[in-house]
Amino acid sequence: MSSRSKVALITGGSHGIGRAVALELASQGFDILIVARNSERLAAVQSECTERNVKCITLATDLMNPSSYPVVIDCALGSYGVIDVLVNNFGGGGRWGNEDPLATDEEVWYEVMEKNYFSSVKLTLGFLPGMCRSGWGRIVSITSTLATQVGGRPWFNASKVAQATLMKNFSKNKAYVRSGITFNTVAPGAIMIPDTGWATFANDDPKQFRDHVDTNMPLGRLGTPDEVAYAVSFLCSPRASLINGATILVDGGESTCL
Repeated sequence: MSSRSKVALITGGSHGIGRAVALELASQGFDILIVARNSERLAAVQSECTERNVKCITLATDLMNPSSYPVVIDCALGSYGVIDVLVNNFGGGGRWGNEDPLATDEEVWYEVMEKNYFSSVKLTLGFLPGMCRSGWGRIVSITSTLATQVGGRPWFNASKVAQATLMKNFSKNKAYVRSGITFNTVAPGAIMIPDTGWATFANDDPKQFRDHVDTNMPLGRLGTPDEVAYAVSFLCSPRASLINGATILVDGGESTCL
């Protein structure tokens, strides 16, 4: 690669894990492009990134809208020319629908698959050609421990498994990986993020929350977004050049999978 700064695009990068990844990669010298919906949060993260002496561009758009993808790709390539690192962090839906699948509208299945899997597909296909031309790239998809085991709502499990399978399949393509590109998955366990389900649980029923953590979390605590970001940052570094097609669990031993 040339001596220019590498560029990382992070979806869902204004909050939680995405924000932590953006700040960690900025600390490593990457120029940043963050895609998310909330303009105020984007502005705050942009300021934090630029404090690390890198360039940071933000784009406020909703990736649930199919028309947003050409806009994201055009903005990224128009601003930077190439994207070296793609972090597919946009996703969720683990609490959508009803615990009883028969009581859940079929549309939820499609929406959760769109939110997790197809967003990763569209952006991977959009930025992979440029990585091939430049001869280097990292694509990391943020999934969940539920991409490696059952236990969640089936539409969420299925969408996260699909994301991981996408990365694994691409990692076997010799034309891509021999162009210096790797494809990996980071699978977080329970992560404490403000304004999300775990924070609500802890606030609404502190005793039950503490009991749940004590029973299910070997470390006796939830993880932090920064701890996920450190794993992503390593995968995006030259030191991780032999790690390709892997799923890295960041869960403190919470999951039951190998």
